[in-house]
Amino acid sequence: MIIIKSHDEIKRMAEACRIVAEVLDGIRENIAPGVATIELDGFAETFICKRGARPAFKGYRGYPASVCTSINEQVVHGIPSSIKLGEGDIVSLDIGVYYKGFYGDAAVTLPVGKINERAGRLLFTTEKALQSGIEKAVPGRRLSDVSAAIQCCAEAEGFSVVRSFVGHGIGRELHEEPQIPNFGKDGKGPELREGMTLAIEPMVNAGGWEVEILEDGWTAVTKDGSLSAHFEHTIAITKDGNIVLTKL
Repeated sequence: MIIIKSHDEIKRMAEACRIVAEVLDGIRENIAPGVATIELDGFAETFICKRGARPAFKGYRGYPASVCTSINEQVVHGIPSSIKLGEGDIVSLDIGVYYKGFYGDAAVTLPVGKINERAGRLLFTTEKALQSGIEKAVPGRRLSDVSAAIQCCAEAEGFSVVRSFVGHGIGRELHEEPQIPNFGKDGKGPELREGMTLAIEPMVNAGGWEVEILEDGWTAVTKDGSLSAHFEHTIAITKDGNIVLTKL
């Protein structure tokens, strides 16, 4: 079932999404060599709670932290720890917030200090793939138009899109229908309609698309050890196009 939101619901949902954007903006200023990911998690949780909101991920299906922190070959769902970021690392940060009955969700991959050219190109391409998908998320398009745009952008640069994890609808629940793969042929799937709210989130690998899960039961890593990047925005489809709710 695809859930359509009213204008008032989207307006209220935008409040949760703004907190997500502000948290990510604050974390960006704290990224540096020598910083432990558990410190970033603590910053985020404190910030979210001070705003009267709740970290959406903590306790969700047993996840133990407020932020997913995935370093280098880690794709998604990395658990914050005492491990410190090093010069040249990349770190993906995925944050969800619950506020006044609605959820917001976004992710970004950031460089730690100076990174190499290939890592920089991976980050640039993944964010560009996200934007390409968002541009297709307008009334009258098909859901797979979003998926195909993301895949085309990533593969044009010699990268691959992860198949095992997808974007999703979002609103009163963290995960709603429809699922949004980051690959596929255009012109298929349900028609996009005004009032749909979606979390679009390409995960792009520098090598092959295959992933595996570590023994912690959460952390997904690239099977070939290549770098991975993850960018995400929550958007609302409007009669005139869409609004990116998690953008400051």
